[in-house]
Amino acid sequence: MASFSLIRSSCLLVVIMASSLMLAFAGNFYQDFDLTWGDGRAQILNNGELLTLSLDKASGSGFNSKNEYLFGKIDMQLKLVSGNSAGTVTAYYLRSEESLWDEIDFEFLGNLSGDPYIVHTNIFSQGKGNREQQFYLWFDPTADFHTYSILWNPQRIILSVDGTPIREFKNLESIGVPFPKNQSMKIHSSLWNADDWATRGGLVKTDWTQAPFTASYRNFNASACVWSSGASSCSSTSPSTSSGSNAWLSEQMDSTSQERLQWVQKNYMIYNYCTDTKRFPQGLPPECTATNTS
Repeated sequence: MASFSLIRSSCLLVVIMASSLMLAFAGNFYQDFDLTWGDGRAQILNNGELLTLSLDKASGSGFNSKNEYLFGKIDMQLKLVSGNSAGTVTAYYLRSEESLWDEIDFEFLGNLSGDPYIVHTNIFSQGKGNREQQFYLWFDPTADFHTYSILWNPQRIILSVDGTPIREFKNLESIGVPFPKNQSMKIHSSLWNADDWATRGGLVKTDWTQAPFTASYRNFNASACVWSSGASSCSSTSPSTSSGSNAWLSEQMDSTSQERLQWVQKNYMIYNYCTDTKRFPQGLPPECTATNTS
């Protein structure tokens, strides 16, 4: 494995070579994030290369990014709470601050030992969500770090795990579906107790004898447009169509990615709001019936 010093050196080179209008970096948690709550239960370790969140009966913990972004490709490696994590939720998401907010969610719902984690996803636009999709994973997310990615550009949102897309939400404003594109968002994460709903609808409660529960983070990486003082660092950047540093601004899934998405949704999706006709008796949301939407 390459040393962290080599990784840092490579990342500095990326920053130097990248366009001055773009932010492209692998982060240091001290530089990029604030520990926002938890009275010491959130910690930055290893010279800024590792961050941990802990939960006990008194409190959970959380952090958020110093920067706000308006479009980006965000990667974070997480190792989730191991053992009996029933009742706990590890949330990792983008969210704006407005009252009618935008939000892009990964939430990892804890489990009894030996049962699979549930990955709960949702997308809010202008304060409205109700777009839940849930998945199992094809690996044990507590045994090692895995990369959870959010691609957010003006055309689509793609959620991926280790480079495999699990969900795509396209910009369908043309048929009246609001799309997050006007509000800058910070990266947030928290570890908290949600045993009133998280595991089997709240039937399985948190076992506090297993506390403290800990989730770990490393290798944050962002190619993104930073929003500052009412302006975007990408405001005058034209989307690249090939291998430029801003190629993600127009990125879409190729045929291989489409096949991987279909594989995940066929084999690992356990809930899709777009098939829940009981929940939407007046008809499914319009994005659910639009051609080629996921």
